[in-house]
Formats: sequence, C-alpha cells, structure tokens
Amino acid sequence: MSDEQARDELGERLRKFVGRPAAVAGAGKDPVNAPMIRHWCEALGDTHPAYTGPDAIAPPTMLQVWTMGGLAFNERSGRRFGAGVRHREPSAEGVALGWTLPFGLLTPASWAAMAARRHLHAHGLTPEAFGQVAVVDRAYAATNPDAYFHGRPITLADHAASRWIAEPLRLLDCCQETDGGQVVVVASLERARDLPHPPAVIAAAAQGAGRAQEQMTSFHRDDPTGLPEMNAVPRRLWRTSGLGPDDIDMAILYDHFTPFVLMQLEEFGFCGRGRAADFVAERRLPPNTHGGRPGEAYPHGMNGIAEAVRQLRGTAVNQVPGASRTLVTARTGVPASGLVLTADG
Repeated sequence: MSDEQARDELGERLRKFVGRPAAVAGAGKDPVNAPMIRHWCEALGDTHPAYTGPDAIAPPTMLQVWTMGGLAFNERSGRRFGAGVRHREPSAEGVALGWTLPFGLLTPASWAAMAARRHLHAHGLTPEAFGQVAVVDRAYAATNPDAYFHGRPITLADHAASRWIAEPLRLLDCCQETDGGQVVVVASLERARDLPHPPAVIAAAAQGAGRAQEQMTSFHRDDPTGLPEMNAVPRRLWRTSGLGPDDIDMAILYDHFTPFVLMQLEEFGFCGRGRAADFVAERRLPPNTHGGRPGEAYPHGMNGIAEAVRQLRGTAVNQVPGASRTLVTARTGVPASGLVLTADG
C-alpha cells in the first residue's frame, strides 16, 4: 500500500468514526500537516476555504476539540530494536549506554534480564514465574483474529523449552517486533457523546519517573527489584479517579518483557511482593485480552489503549463481561505512564 493509499484509508476510517459526510478538502501547503488537515476537514465537515484551500490551516475544531495520537513504524522490516545498539549517531543516550554496552548489555532483552534476575532472586522464584504471563498472553492472542499468533496458544512446557535470549529471559518472554500502527482519537466528552460509538472516558492519567531513572538501565538504584517509576503512577491514578485496585475489571499492562507485568501488578497493589505469578495463574484480573505485545503486535502501547476502549464498548473479541473500568499502562523500565478508562455513565 502506498503512502497516498494509506492516507486515504485513514481518512475513510475517520469519516466512518465521526459519522459525518465527507467534504471536499484541499491539501494545504505543508507536506507533513496537509494529509492530517485534509482528513480532519473531511471528517469534521469544516469546508471553509481557510481550511480547505491551497494555504489551508488546521480548523478550530481540530485544534480545540480533537486530538489524534498515533504511532506507525516498520520495526520488523526496518530497524529492529532487538538487534541491539549499533550504528547510532552520537547522543546523550549513547554516552549513558557507555556504562553498559562494553560489558555485553547490548539489547533491550539484556537490560530487562538484569531486573528480571534480581526479581527472581529477591523473591525466591524461578523463570517459570514469567511463563505464567506468556501463557495467558498467547491464550488471548489465539482467539483474536487480528493477532499475529492467532490460533497458536502455548503451554508452560513450551515456554520452558523456548531458547534463551538473555538469561533468565527466554524467547517467549519477549515481545514481537512489528510493522504496524494505531490511531487513537480523543475528543471532549460532550462531543464524543454525539458520535456513533459509546465513548471511553479518561478518568485519570499519570506519568512517573523514579530516582536514578535511566532508559532500561537503572541498575544502580538502592532497590532494583521493582519499578519505582511505575510505583509513582498508581498513586496519582487512584487519587484522581477515586478508584483502587479492587475497582478495576481488566488491565492492559505493558508487556514488552514478561517480568515487568509481574512487577506492575505488585506496584499497582493488585497483589503482594513476589505474589504476582500466582495472581496471574489464578486469572484473578483479566490482563491483555488482545494478546498483548507478545501475542497480538507491538506498536508500543497504542494497541493496548484500543483494546481497553473495545472492552468498555463491549466489542472486544475476548470480552470481559460487564467491564466498565480499565487500567492501561505504558513504558516500563523507562519513565512510565498509565490511564484509567471508564465507561460513560
């Protein structure tokens, strides 16, 4: 599919989402902003020449009412994160990595393995604890037609037989590398209620960073067994939303590596320290019902937000009955973030 065809397809989806007839719109001057402006003009019905002519600017409705967040990349066919750090331009990040790269920590999996090993040691666990997460992710992916691993569930034995990537992480502890993308449209609640689909309400949002925070290589903290950056997120989420762990019906937990799912469950207060593997095995909180990043795809955390919205609308493939409150997290091992999304009303 060409870039032009992809833009046209996105525009058509936006028009269907908004439920308004398309308007004839110009492209504008800016080659970067023009397609977005054109498609939003079509979707929102803003046909004024100031927005659709050759010198088009973004319409007020786009600036004041709507936000579009998206992510698209070619991580499978292009630059693969799993290949490790190589051929990078000089940067501050590169200087920081100078403390780890010479010792063989070249890939995200090797960085995560350091935290995973400490977690196992501190709580007297074995790598089978991580397998619980992998099995659940792939079980949901197996029944999701949009998942890369649709129809291919795994067992704990499969997990244990998969090859080492960076001990104690095996192949099935690691997310995919994916070509793909996701778009999320955010509007005022008043405007969203006029649209064809029930809105998912952002009840709370938060970001967090811990002391001595680095990008996946925070090995010099006083206590490297958990995720301090993620611990800061639930405090604000619970305070802002007025909810707590017992109020959440299902969760989308950032799962680029399985150990971080266990650590997040503990940081958010769903279970005690070292108890997360049993918590997952008991299926007490449905996680990553789309299959997660290991099972469905890895456009970072964007597909997780989409799945949470589907759950709240009652349209998910693996629907959790009565789901009205969801937790979504993103980016563990780096400055982290989270959302509490609820059904409207």
